[in-house]
Amino acid sequence: MPRAVNDGAPVLALMWDLKNVSRNAVSCQAILAYDDLFSVRYFGRPLRPYWRRNGADIHDVLAQTVNDYSKIKRRCEAFDQELMADLTEAGGRKYALICALAYRQCIAANKIVADDNGMPLMFSKENFSNGCMGTADVFYPMAPQFLLLNPALMKATVVPMLDYAASDRWPFPFSPHDLGTYPHAGKQAYGGGERSEENQMPVEECGNMLILMAAIAKAENTADLSGRYWPLLTTWAEYLKAKGLDPENQLCTDDFAGHLAHNVNLSVKAILGMACYGRLAAMLGHDDVAEQYHTMAVNYAGQWQEMADDGDHYRLAFDKPGTWSQKYNLVWDRLLDLKVFPEAIVQKEMAWYRKVQKTYGLPLDNRSNYTKLDWIFWTAATTGNDDDFAALTNPVFTFLNETTDRVPMTDWYWTHNARMRGFQARPVVGGVFIRMLGDSKTWSRWAKKADPVTGKWAPIPKPPVIKTLIETARTKAFDWVYTTTQPSDGWMKPDYDTSGWLHGPAGFGTKGTPGAIVGTTWNSSDIWLRRSFDWSPQDNPQLHLLIHHDEDAEVYINGVPACRTSGYSTDYELAPMIPAAAAALRTGQNIIAIHCHQTGGGQYIDAGIANVIDRQ
Repeated sequence: MPRAVNDGAPVLALMWDLKNVSRNAVSCQAILAYDDLFSVRYFGRPLRPYWRRNGADIHDVLAQTVNDYSKIKRRCEAFDQELMADLTEAGGRKYALICALAYRQCIAANKIVADDNGMPLMFSKENFSNGCMGTADVFYPMAPQFLLLNPALMKATVVPMLDYAASDRWPFPFSPHDLGTYPHAGKQAYGGGERSEENQMPVEECGNMLILMAAIAKAENTADLSGRYWPLLTTWAEYLKAKGLDPENQLCTDDFAGHLAHNVNLSVKAILGMACYGRLAAMLGHDDVAEQYHTMAVNYAGQWQEMADDGDHYRLAFDKPGTWSQKYNLVWDRLLDLKVFPEAIVQKEMAWYRKVQKTYGLPLDNRSNYTKLDWIFWTAATTGNDDDFAALTNPVFTFLNETTDRVPMTDWYWTHNARMRGFQARPVVGGVFIRMLGDSKTWSRWAKKADPVTGKWAPIPKPPVIKTLIETARTKAFDWVYTTTQPSDGWMKPDYDTSGWLHGPAGFGTKGTPGAIVGTTWNSSDIWLRRSFDWSPQDNPQLHLLIHHDEDAEVYINGVPACRTSGYSTDYELAPMIPAAAAALRTGQNIIAIHCHQTGGGQYIDAGIANVIDRQ
């Protein structure tokens, strides 16, 4: 059962006086709303929530909700009735109920904001994983819900990624993985970030983006969006041409399973990504390119069939006989009518899946009993057969009913005991709507119901000029005094006696922590640090802390709170300095003091000061 409310948690109680209630129904409404002035920071620019784009505030929204309640309620009821009927027709009652469970979670795990032109930008949130925002291999699995019900929001999701990849900030010939750590979109946080190709997902993300661009083009019956980014898409297609058939040792979206070379399902994604590029070329009138890439994709599919064959199924990796995996990426061959892989492949795979699945679903591959809920629905839709779809998805319905984990809908669970393995409350569950894309007429009818978005997206903001004033370990390993034992009150004040503290060069943490430059090992739960520095007054200062924290940190300048962070970063990031702390700076010697708390995983702390000059 749901857990008890914690004693110290905030609570809210509402009470109505319904007077005398007779046989006639009496109703009252309570309005709950979440207000935010700014939602995200987008390449240094704070952006407002989309509902504020025309100047409305929370009071306006609440008043409009009251005034329009009856109309909105009727629209919601009509929407629910029509969608549930179509879902039931497509996959049965159990399928419809699963989609109903996923629908609001998928939307809620995204944030919609307005850019400088008032156009929507939508950012997915990697809840219960690493906190990344705008992650390509997260909005790829969630895409079916938005491709069906609101293609404009799917465009609002991919545009930030396309603009980032096309900018001079991104140095690689493959698609980025993400846009940053929520709510700050400014540079990739995952893996090697903008620094190196280490722990990237090059084939994965190129394939995801090209497939999604083709799916958006089908939903809207135009490839205009792809045309605006054609040189970028060409670069990604050429990367897949060179690297996609037999992928090198690298991560894919199922990165919890670790690196894998010769990944057969990843190869499918690459091949279909090339076919999608060919489809887009045809829609844009590039007939020679279209023919070249479609022919190449078909030829690669033939080689794939020989390389992956393992008798009555296809392998997990080309060089690993006796293995198997879900080939969920194959679903796009049918949904987009690409005609790349022979039908016999999906039939052979489906027969194998039905034979090896567990009580609560089909495992992701032979290495473990865990699975991904979203991928099961994609795999189930590969043949387009009603019986196949029900055979693979009905066990998911059983899992959702019988699991003892009382958490938001998980997408990573054990198929043998119905327990959650990890993730919850993530947007990827929107992938269950993929069955609805199998009927082009149904897809088109729903896509046309959504209000169109007209206008041009604003370019991503120009990066500010950053002038480092107090350096970090990135440039010099300055000495700090530190202690890992709780100090007495006032430890952050300039006149505090630190004679018993230790000395060590920055930064402080454990080797292997992403982005860390470790000068002194710190592997306990807490550390307190101090350092003196000389200061000269600045013209028009916009002072920020330049801080790399893993995890929670509080920073003081001359004893005055300057910044408080939570969670972790994977690189040095800018955090605005609290004005009172900036005012506490004085000419000559000053003290910066930091407390950092660690709970698990890697750990690191280092900080300096920078002046940030906006170039807008």
